[in-house]
Amino acid sequence: MTEKRTVLITGCSSGGIGSALAKELYSQGFRVFATSRRLESMEELSALRIETLTLDVTDVDAIRNTRDEVAGRTGGKLDVLVNNANIPAAYPVAATDMDMSAVRALFEINVFAPIIMVQEIIQLLISSGKGRVVNIGSMCGIMPVPFSAAYNTSKAALHSFGDTLRVELAQAPGLFYSIKHLEVITGGVKSNIDKPNTIPADSLYKEMEEVYQAKRVGRSQSTYEYLQSLSYARIVVVEVMWAKPRAWIWAGSNSLLCWFIDTFLPRAVFDWLLSKICGFQKFSVQIRSVKDKNM
Repeated sequence: MTEKRTVLITGCSSGGIGSALAKELYSQGFRVFATSRRLESMEELSALRIETLTLDVTDVDAIRNTRDEVAGRTGGKLDVLVNNANIPAAYPVAATDMDMSAVRALFEINVFAPIIMVQEIIQLLISSGKGRVVNIGSMCGIMPVPFSAAYNTSKAALHSFGDTLRVELAQAPGLFYSIKHLEVITGGVKSNIDKPNTIPADSLYKEMEEVYQAKRVGRSQSTYEYLQSLSYARIVVVEVMWAKPRAWIWAGSNSLLCWFIDTFLPRAVFDWLLSKICGFQKFSVQIRSVKDKNM
């Protein structure tokens, strides 16, 4: 009997990308270890007989305890690590309005946690002889999305970490491509991540509150054409299972548009597009109209 491949996934709360990945990998015959801060947030996965574990990815001792628990259940091996836990589309404020304590908290989960996860799990991946590290990134790490500087920067940092990790693991003595790294550049995926926000009273952009609410916040997942999370998961899992997966995977609504602009067009195209999408162009027209009336 062929031994099941094993995977550890962070951030598997119900309704999110991690939960969808856990279901799809389980359906493909993987032994899945799904983790989240609270077991009750993964009851749907437990009902499917997926193994669930509590894990706070900002706590290195908790990471080590989870590593040891998984190692005990698998004989010291792990085939795939999926770094999915993050604060999604979080802290949507302008760069000039950011509170650095909130930015640091975001980086703890979105950047530092995946790094520590790799450091602590790497020996289990090496022991499998065919390990894979999968980082769930975002096209926000490619595009200058307004009012999202902290999140954008965290995902850009994650992409850079993944690129470096891929090169280092490929060249590590005795490994030579036995561990592969996949970076998933995630576009729009229907999940439970939308969080409303208002512009601070002392912000440079307070006057565009109405436009911001309509354009930035109003593009909710109930009205926008997002890819279903299970469809997204299937795209990612197919790549994970390939013998020679691509280094970067583009999945989710508008991800291929992002790839095309980033690959072939000037960066100014992003500036124009996102200014239009997020209401800056409309707000500028309103301001000019008011000034013209007062002249």
